[in-house]
Amino acid sequence: MSFRNLLGYFMLPAMMAVVTIAACAQLRHPSADRVPHTAMKEALSYKAPFGDTRTASPEIVTAGKALYEGKGGCVLCHGISGQGDGPAAHMQVPHPPADFTNCAFQNEREDGELFWIIKYGSPGTGMRPLIPAMLSEEEGWKVVAYVRTFCAAQS
Repeated sequence: MSFRNLLGYFMLPAMMAVVTIAACAQLRHPSADRVPHTAMKEALSYKAPFGDTRTASPEIVTAGKALYEGKGGCVLCHGISGQGDGPAAHMQVPHPPADFTNCAFQNEREDGELFWIIKYGSPGTGMRPLIPAMLSEEEGWKVVAYVRTFCAAQS
């Protein structure tokens, strides 16, 4: 085997490994922060007008569900199931939509962090700001209350 053939024999697998590692490096762990460090203080200061979203009334959760599936368009990427499997999810490479059924994702986030993402989007992902373009702040909080139910549904 000539040096040129030998070099080609080893280069292809090496290049494939580099591409694979680079692609994987772009993926975020489900528990990684979505709010930039510089905005975390602001995000944590946000509080729902009706209290803790995990204990929101059924009326608020129902309104949040309607917004998630309708006006907010959340269902397009996050899916009806909340697993990040909506019809547009495949377009969110290399950062797929969050899986709201992942209780680790839910438990590691304060209400204000989820609201901040709805308000400002998630930098470096397909998640765009929804407030005030599509939702009011009050509606954004209702969506957070509904999103919280995806983890509870898995319990």
